[in-house]
Amino acid sequence: MPGPSLSRYDAPGRTEAMVLVLHGGKARSSAPVTGRSLTWRRAQGLARALGEPLHAQGVGLWVLRYRTVGWNADGTGKVDDTRWALDRIRAEIGEVPVALLGHSMGGRAACRAADHELVRGVVALAPWLPLHEPVTALAGRQLHAAHGRRDHITRAQDTRAYVERARKVASAASFTDMGERGHYLLRGAHAWNSVAVDGVRQVLAAG
Repeated sequence: MPGPSLSRYDAPGRTEAMVLVLHGGKARSSAPVTGRSLTWRRAQGLARALGEPLHAQGVGLWVLRYRTVGWNADGTGKVDDTRWALDRIRAEIGEVPVALLGHSMGGRAACRAADHELVRGVVALAPWLPLHEPVTALAGRQLHAAHGRRDHITRAQDTRAYVERARKVASAASFTDMGERGHYLLRGAHAWNSVAVDGVRQVLAAG
């Protein structure tokens, strides 16, 4: 099984901060994530779209490709892959503040790995945050989540409830209602990108 990998969209000049983009997946699958994965390709597109506004501020973006497609029980593999990527950032870029930007399952992985020393907070787009998902890793970090009401893959009401629970431990937590939008960040892509950029800037400003 191939290991995790990274696609880099580095800022020109000195890198002052980083965004690690985490893609979606499935509840269960041991299949490897290939270059044909639509969720991984969407994450690549998101990083490219955010590069222009964020590179000007010295913010680089890396996209993680997980080893496998599925969350698979307790999600340990996805959290381990995320921590591996964060350690790579520290080894290659240095002790810079990092915002985790996750879509769907990537939002869940981001919230689980938020206690890494480099992470200042999480921006979660249409995240998969089921009931009883722990919020402990967000202690002292920011959480900015956004969800559309026409999402039939993950549940906006679960995300709202998660944000409310996270307020007890996070330094800041917010929920953005994306209106009549679905799961895949396609309808109203400009609005999703705007929310992502705003959330990242809030997270990194605290770093």
